Amino acid sequence: MSRLHAWGLVHRWSSLLCSLFLLLVCVTGLPLIFSEEIAQWLDQGPPYAVLPANTPLASIDGLIAESRRRYPADVILSAFMDDAEPQVRVRLAPSYQLAVDAPQRIHALKFDARTGVLLEDSLHSKPRDSFKLMLFVRRLHTDLFAGLTGELLFAAMALLFLAAIVSGVVLYGPFMKKLAFGTIRSGRSARVKWLDMHNLLGITTVAWAGLVGATGALNELTTPLFALWQQQDMEAMLQRWQGKPALAPGALYSLDAAFDKARKALPDMRVVSVEYPGNLFATPYHYLIWAKGKTPLTSRLFSPVMIDARTGELTAKVRMPWYLRALELARPLHFGDYGGLPLKLLWAVFDLITIVVLGSGVYLWLVRSKAVRSRLSLQTGP
Repeated sequence: MSRLHAWGLVHRWSSLLCSLFLLLVCVTGLPLIFSEEIAQWLDQGPPYAVLPANTPLASIDGLIAESRRRYPADVILSAFMDDAEPQVRVRLAPSYQLAVDAPQRIHALKFDARTGVLLEDSLHSKPRDSFKLMLFVRRLHTDLFAGLTGELLFAAMALLFLAAIVSGVVLYGPFMKKLAFGTIRSGRSARVKWLDMHNLLGITTVAWAGLVGATGALNELTTPLFALWQQQDMEAMLQRWQGKPALAPGALYSLDAAFDKARKALPDMRVVSVEYPGNLFATPYHYLIWAKGKTPLTSRLFSPVMIDARTGELTAKVRMPWYLRALELARPLHFGDYGGLPLKLLWAVFDLITIVVLGSGVYLWLVRSKAVRSRLSLQTGP
C-alpha cells in the first residue's frame, strides 16, 4: 500500500465517522456564536432601574439575607455578579447533595445589583422560550444530553476531525499538482465540480477548522480536567481541615468583607462570583471566590482565592494548573466571542463554509459508493 493511499484511507474514514456529528456541531454552533445577542434580543425580563453610572452596588450580604429569608430551608450554592449587566444571581437548592444528584432542583434569584430589588425568581416564573431554546441548542452542541459520555464522544469526534484535516492537507498537494489553485472544473461532471469545491473550501479554511477542532476537543474535557484539579490541588490544600465539621450556614463570615479581601489579594482582577462552602465546586470550609482580568486579553482568565468562611482568613491564592489555563483560552477561541461582533461574523462565515465542506464530503462518498456498486454489478452480471 502506497503512502498516499494510506493517507487517503485515513482521510476517508475519519471524515465519514465524524461528519454527521460535526454537521450537528456546526449547525448548533451558529446560534451559540451569537448567544449574547440572542439573549438580549429575546430577553423579556423586567427592566433594570435607570440610575447614574456611578451608583454604588448593593450589599451582597443583604442580597444573601433576602435569599435566605425567602427560602429558609434551602442552601446557598453560589452568587454571580455580572460585569456586563447590573445584576446579581444567587443560586439555591434544597441541599448540596440534591444540587449534584438532581440539578433540576437548583433555582435562582435575580437581583438588581444597585437597588437590591428582586427582579426574577426562577421558581415562580415560567422559563422564557428563548432560554429553553438556547439551553437545548447548547446541550446538543456539547453532550447530546448524555452528560460526560456525550462530552467524551464529541471529544473523540473532534480528534477524528483533526485527523481528517491533517490527512486532507497531505493529500491536497499531490492532487493539485496539475491544477492551478482555486480551479473549479466546471465543464466536468457534478461529482468533479463538487470535489474541486470541497478541496478549495477545505484548504482555505484549514487553519480555522484546525483551531476550532482542537479547542472543541479540549472544551469537551472540562469535566474530567476540573475534577482532576479538585482531586490533586484542592485536596492537598485542604489537608489541615480534614476531620473538622462542616460550617453551619448561620456561622459564615461576611461575604462583603470576603470580597474586599479577595479584591486586595487580586488588585488587577475583577471579582465575579463565589462558590459557597459545601458546594461541590468549593470546599466544606471556604468561600471559593473567582476573579477575572480587567483587560480584553485577560478577561477570559479566571483565578480563585480561598477565604476561610468562619474567620475570614485568606487561606490561599490558588494558582491554576496549565491544563485549566489552556481550557480557559480554548473557550473564547472556539466560539470567537472575544473580539466583538466583527469576529463573531467571521466565525459564522467560516462555520457555514465548514458545513458545506462536511456536506460535500458526505455527498462525494455517496456518489463514489454508488459508482462502485454499479461497476460491481456490471462485472458480476445478472
